Amino acid sequence: MSDQGREEFLTEAQDIIEAFARNLLAIDAAHKKGTSEPELLNEAFRAMHTLKGLASLFGAGGLSSLSHRLEDLLDALRLGRQTLSADVLDVLFAAVEVCHQLLATEKEEEGVLDPLVEENVAKVLRSMELVLGGGVDKSAGDTGVDPAILGVLTEYEEHRLRANLDAGLRLYRVRVQFDLMTIDKELEALKDRARQLGEVITYLPTGEATSPDVLELDLIFASGEETTTIRRELARDNATVEEVPTAGSRKDSDQGSSLRRGAPPSSIAAIVNSVVPAPPMGVGAPRSLDPPAPGVDKATQVKDQRLARRAVRVHIHKLDRLMNVVGELAILKTSLHDTAEIVRSDLDRHLGGELHQLHRILERRLEDLQNGILEMRMVPLGQMFDRLARGVRQISRDLGKEVRLVVTGAETEIDKLIVEELGDPLLHMLRNAIDHGIENEEARLVAKKSPAGTIALNAYQKGSHVMIEVEDDGRGVDEEKLAKRAVERGAIDASAAGMLTQEELMGLMFLPGLSTRDDVSEVSGRGVGMDVVKTNIARLGGVIDVQSERGIGTKMTLTLPVTLAIFRALLVKVHDQEFAVPLSAISEVLNLEGRTRQVEGREVTTVRGATLPLCRLRQFFQLTNEPAENREFVIVARVGERRLGLVVDTIAGQQDIVIKSLGRSLETVRGFSGATELGSQRVGLVLDVGAVLDEMLSPGESLRKAALYA
Repeated sequence: MSDQGREEFLTEAQDIIEAFARNLLAIDAAHKKGTSEPELLNEAFRAMHTLKGLASLFGAGGLSSLSHRLEDLLDALRLGRQTLSADVLDVLFAAVEVCHQLLATEKEEEGVLDPLVEENVAKVLRSMELVLGGGVDKSAGDTGVDPAILGVLTEYEEHRLRANLDAGLRLYRVRVQFDLMTIDKELEALKDRARQLGEVITYLPTGEATSPDVLELDLIFASGEETTTIRRELARDNATVEEVPTAGSRKDSDQGSSLRRGAPPSSIAAIVNSVVPAPPMGVGAPRSLDPPAPGVDKATQVKDQRLARRAVRVHIHKLDRLMNVVGELAILKTSLHDTAEIVRSDLDRHLGGELHQLHRILERRLEDLQNGILEMRMVPLGQMFDRLARGVRQISRDLGKEVRLVVTGAETEIDKLIVEELGDPLLHMLRNAIDHGIENEEARLVAKKSPAGTIALNAYQKGSHVMIEVEDDGRGVDEEKLAKRAVERGAIDASAAGMLTQEELMGLMFLPGLSTRDDVSEVSGRGVGMDVVKTNIARLGGVIDVQSERGIGTKMTLTLPVTLAIFRALLVKVHDQEFAVPLSAISEVLNLEGRTRQVEGREVTTVRGATLPLCRLRQFFQLTNEPAENREFVIVARVGERRLGLVVDTIAGQQDIVIKSLGRSLETVRGFSGATELGSQRVGLVLDVGAVLDEMLSPGESLRKAALYA
């Protein structure tokens, strides 16, 4: 297999598994509400059928075998031979995780199956065998439906017809003719109207079109509505509606059905081309308390499928290389501007003006190119939120707690590289919310809360940042116990514990090894995790703010940059060093003018009546202890709700920069998120504003060392 073919297989398989998982979440939500979504079950079956064939074609034996058995189980579920239960759903969700593990193995060069993964595969296969062994035998009774109709139905369609008749619904046939040029839109519109009244069983050509440019179809669907209502909603100028006789409503008639198998090849091709598979269910906003189980919007599917056929998959590393080229062009643009200035002032004013005009044109085109690349890097957070929803389901079942997940803002977009690094920290935050925050059912009833806990996951864009909020309605943080544990670990002095602000108290939970749990569970309580969460978020240029109220709940807010690829930066100088400060983290720049004072051992100044703590970058980076020779400037940096004044010597202007890694040997150095080229063979360090804020605003030297340098 070629590298390109292998890459396409892995990407396609990943998309199928993710789509299958989203369907499962919707099926699980419907099951909890006591309803069913047969179309979603059918889509899940089709996804596994596709994955089976794809894995077999590309020699992924383990994935092919597992998807084959999953196809069998889903086939039994969609045909009613197997009852959907919580246990069956557990098996299906476990199979999703194993599919991901097998796919990860395929991505490795060796492709050797890890013994743990092999054991997980065996467990899931055994579970499916047990489930399939307990299937339901449903004999096919007489429906009373004309055999000519039953004869053209697939096994699944016949099952859905029988299920609807067993539920006491009526069967209707809508005969309509479509122009072949507009059949895709008109047919989808008709099916959408029919779905508002019942369930569409099938639609097939009759072979009796009045013109070669026209296709006549019979739409068979079940509904509990009266015939007059059906006719009012569905009948059109060229459509007729009639009730199909069944065992409960058979009418004496010798006509028989005019629904036929035969149809002109051109008609069959037209209907096949107009029918497209349902796309993966997206995560919409807002969601209900459980992941929704909506009907499938077929009109939107047609549009999505057309867009998908025009889409091209591009590896993120290719976009990184292209962005580096854009960064180098930005440096050349700056050099062109400087050259134009020299020519206009010293050599030829007219030629200098022309160079300036070329510079402006290049600047506009470069901005368009940059924005286009950034758009290609952006992905909706819903891709990650779906994985988190599966995690919440599993954790809540492991802990025996009923938890409802409310998701809003899943359409908010962020850089793909940030999404890839954000999943684990967010999952740990959700795990802590379920284990530490959400009370058990008895405690919630005593507190006059609903038996089921609720976790809200919300995302939205704020300027050049993306905000992600994780909020639970649990017991809240025990501040006294948190401070007591911090004192016991020697992170802060007992005398200082009583002087901490609310924000500083909440910051204690990010100390390494600190936990308020008196017992250790399989889920949490070992004091490992929240410090790692904060470190990982800081690496992405983000910060975490915590708010909590006893008995009400806890809210954690992540503030993250939209992208780390390229951004506008303010260039500053401190002593003889140049630094780049992201403009997204700057609210304003002021002259310092010596207006400082000391408050609790910290140097501060006043900005419009509010106290602003200061950080002299000369001292922070230990560049020199000598005072600045000229006037100093204060960069008012703000990330989330925290502000800090960065004192610098010189403001050198603005520039679009492409950030580059410092390398493994320097990646653990605090205060910098990378380096960038500034032109004229100059290199500047990019300031990690979030890390500087964390260090300067943490409560006490011992806490700073424990929380930031562990």
